[in-house]
Amino acid sequence: MAPPKDKEAILNQFREALVQQDLIHDGDSIGTDDETLLRFLRARGYNLKHAILMWKNCQHWRKTVEGVGIDELYRQIDPFDYPERDLVFDCWPLYFHKVDKKGRPLNFHHFGGINLNKLQKSMTLERFWQTVIVNCEALTREVLPAAAEAAGRPILGTFVVVDLSGFGISQFWQMKDFARMSFQVSQDYFPETMAQLAIVNAPRGFSTIWNVMKPWLAKETVAKVSIYGSDYRSALLELIDADALPTSLGGTCTCADRGGCMKSNAGPWMYERRQRREAWLRGERETIALMPGELHGGIRTGAKHEEAAESAQAEQAADVSSSTEPSQASGSTSETSSIATPSSEPQEESVREVYERHPETREVQTGDLHSESTVLTR
Repeated sequence: MAPPKDKEAILNQFREALVQQDLIHDGDSIGTDDETLLRFLRARGYNLKHAILMWKNCQHWRKTVEGVGIDELYRQIDPFDYPERDLVFDCWPLYFHKVDKKGRPLNFHHFGGINLNKLQKSMTLERFWQTVIVNCEALTREVLPAAAEAAGRPILGTFVVVDLSGFGISQFWQMKDFARMSFQVSQDYFPETMAQLAIVNAPRGFSTIWNVMKPWLAKETVAKVSIYGSDYRSALLELIDADALPTSLGGTCTCADRGGCMKSNAGPWMYERRQRREAWLRGERETIALMPGELHGGIRTGAKHEEAAESAQAEQAADVSSSTEPSQASGSTSETSSIATPSSEPQEESVREVYERHPETREVQTGDLHSESTVLTR
């Protein structure tokens, strides 16, 4: 639905209600910036009561998921580097890889490669589900903030491409429960983060499978879906540069020197990621995400990071109190509200120009970084 004319007033009421009910605090990893709050409002049609309940349920889930909470789970499992990652990619390929022409992160899924029977011979399905959860968290905690920093403007969602080449009814019955749970988690706890979904290589008879899956999705999500057979290449290339699209889907990217596109992690979210994660795990950064200005000015840790975070928070507080429009900072949904505060430096470069200046953001930066729902109704 179209946003109401008094969107700012509803946003302010939403924030005030969350503060009064002790549901939001500085530094919450759910994100405290305007764009995060607006995602919840949009997901509930700007109905204040429903948005508050959705936020409350989300915060409860984040504190209790898998018995440890999302913050601890994200420390235990690095979504870009965990021991079973090669196995998971072999049996359920899904990965972030570069950005589209609008600067939105690309998220590829190859359903034809799904083989849960093979997966669970070497890995429990419970452990696999934990990797799915941290992958969802990576989008809002790291991927979207980095894409926004690279683009110099808010990036509010991802472009999902689902490849059904080789996908049949046997794979569907294997994955349907996990897929349904994944859709539920995404819609309930990471709302409004999928900007567009393209299903390609849809086989004959897919309409039957789609009719089963469609009720799992909110009607707003269904409206973002486009389904193609084998004639999808031109449609994708209208939205994605050829050098960002894997060759398997009609592009020119191979990431040949990085183990292939599937395992390359390529994207601005990988800029100095090992340094950021290690500093975050040591407590030298409040957030693992790229802070405003870091893509151009280098990674900040320790006292420099604290000073930058405090400055950014102060700037955002001033913006909130004096502006007449919601913050249009970075579209971040990471740990601190400062992530969503725009850098004081001009950021008018296109995504392509950023990549030309920082080619490493299109390549993987690896490192051995891993360490070892209740729904409320009122």
